Amino acid sequence: MIRLIDVEMEYENGTEAIRNISLEIQDGEFVFLVGPSGSGKSTLIKLLTGEVIPSAGRIMVNGFAVSCISGRHLPLMRRTLGVIFQDFRLIPKKTVYDNLEFVMRAVGAKPREIRERIPYVLRLVDLTDKADHYPDELSGGEQQRVAIARALVNNPSTIIADEPTGNLDPDRSLELMSLLVRINELGTTVVVVTHEKDLVNRFSKRVVTLDHGEIISDQVGGYVGGNIHG
Repeated sequence: MIRLIDVEMEYENGTEAIRNISLEIQDGEFVFLVGPSGSGKSTLIKLLTGEVIPSAGRIMVNGFAVSCISGRHLPLMRRTLGVIFQDFRLIPKKTVYDNLEFVMRAVGAKPREIRERIPYVLRLVDLTDKADHYPDELSGGEQQRVAIARALVNNPSTIIADEPTGNLDPDRSLELMSLLVRINELGTTVVVVTHEKDLVNRFSKRVVTLDHGEIISDQVGGYVGGNIHG
């Protein structure tokens, strides 16, 4: 579960990125996080992953008190999260299989776990036949599915996707979002940051809207407000 209580974030230059936010995301939920550029979405993601510490308030992520987490516990918290980025961040000189193996080895996975988990995740994202390919041999949509597989490979309880469809055409964007919905239906909590209003409205999911660092809307059933682009 994710819980933010009276969270504020002010950077050293005086920018108030987050203003008194309280938010709760239950295990197994699918949540879209939307808002214009500068609304605080990126800062909120950094707070959830422990990249920055709030100026005030409390943050709990999957049983960890992120707002006051120790350096020793931060890696343990991050293992409960799978993060997907817009720019894929794959290792170009490693195959798809090796990219996933690298992530598993980084957390001390045993060889047997690696042999069993990687084929399962590749089947889930429909890339079984691409295991021996390099990133530059894949389409943009395939590379993003590798990024999803990488986020899933250590079996996190929560996936955070930061503008995951930003580099994809509308058909590939819909395909990728449908895959995230399927992953959510298997029990993983999914939080998606996106600018794509039309895509959000294709799915009847919870939508949390930020503006000027504050939550201005929290509803289920699609985004029905104005422009969410920056």
